[in-house]
Amino acid sequence: MKALILLVEDNEQIQRGNEWLFTKEGFDVMTALTLREARERMSEKMPDAIVLDIMLPDGSGLDFMRELRQTSNVPVLLLTGLTTPEDIVRGLTEGGDDYLTKPYDFNVLLARVEALLRRAGRLTEVLQKGTLKLDVMSGQANVNGVDLLLTQKEFALLLLFMQNEKQALSLEQIYEKIWKAPIGNDTRALRKQISNLRSKLEEADCDYTLNTVYGGGYRFEFKKNSEL
Repeated sequence: MKALILLVEDNEQIQRGNEWLFTKEGFDVMTALTLREARERMSEKMPDAIVLDIMLPDGSGLDFMRELRQTSNVPVLLLTGLTTPEDIVRGLTEGGDDYLTKPYDFNVLLARVEALLRRAGRLTEVLQKGTLKLDVMSGQANVNGVDLLLTQKEFALLLLFMQNEKQALSLEQIYEKIWKAPIGNDTRALRKQISNLRSKLEEADCDYTLNTVYGGGYRFEFKKNSEL
């Protein structure tokens, strides 16, 4: 599921916020404060999508995009303070796949980048771990072809665990990711959801399981590697 996003932005505060957003949502992230740095990052690894500012210290993002379009069709979202209709038309006609003006909402930015990745076929829609298969678009999960009949929350939890296989996730991390809010003092609802998900995996004889981590939290892993 993890796509690689290159963030090209010279405002360090905006850069940190966007990096936090995409990392929190499970993406791999590269950052660049200048076009020179962007070229260096891309020489190391080609991203799956680029979020590109236009006004940068060492040149125009539009010039960079025209240069990029000679060799690559990687999706580009222009994120800029240039807000006139003429600016937007120019950005889109010169190679941009989408255009978002500052200030902006984090959720809108995330949704637009995910849409670009889906259209470009760069966002994996099906995850499979052993006998367990999860279809992100349909919201269904099955073991050996048998539907697990998950609720929306159970599906979201399973997706999170599959994206973070073998990693110990704390209750706080899980709750903030799924419920988009601090966990507070009452963890009963979260524990109940995880218990239900674990039971459905066990009843389906899935070869992956959810193990409780000492000190609080859970780890998704292959059964034969389970230690807890």
